[in-house]
Amino acid sequence: MDTKTQPGANAAAQKEEKRLIVRINNKDLDGTLPVKRAIMDLKGISHRSARAIAGAFEKQTGVSSGKELGEIGETNDRKLEEIILNPEKFGLPEYLLNRRKDYETGKSSHLVMSDLDFARRKDVQRLNEIKSYRGLRLSWGLTVRGQRTKSTHRGKGTAVGVFKKDAKSGQGKGAAPSAKPAESAGKKK
Repeated sequence: MDTKTQPGANAAAQKEEKRLIVRINNKDLDGTLPVKRAIMDLKGISHRSARAIAGAFEKQTGVSSGKELGEIGETNDRKLEEIILNPEKFGLPEYLLNRRKDYETGKSSHLVMSDLDFARRKDVQRLNEIKSYRGLRLSWGLTVRGQRTKSTHRGKGTAVGVFKKDAKSGQGKGAAPSAKPAESAGKKK
């Protein structure tokens, strides 16, 4: 009798099968990576918070945090997702949360994925409405924390410091053209 036709063999094969893609918090994660490395692909989880979340997961379920994510099982997926969404409930310290002392509520929380994006946009909008220096610089696409802008941060399309001259006319880009070109002004007759 073939092993594929036996009723007990099929269930055992499914149990041992490793999932290559695991869906946690509406994101597909790589199932071949260890738990603590795989959850770092979620926006809002750094390497330090991933290590702490994986430690809390190991303490709650008994599954090693070094085990591959695709091998932990569906029930443990839900437990891991619960720990990611509410880490303070599972004993993680407040300094690991990415939203400490929220402006509106005053409470600390941990946001991931689209919730984090929404909160960030809301914060920048509030800073723009009150016309703070930081809010204006963020909306203009400039640096906020005192970095140099003369020689760096040029990828956004706005020149701040250096003004390059045009090779043909000798004038800066965007300047009004003169009546005489620079080459003919210096020639002798």
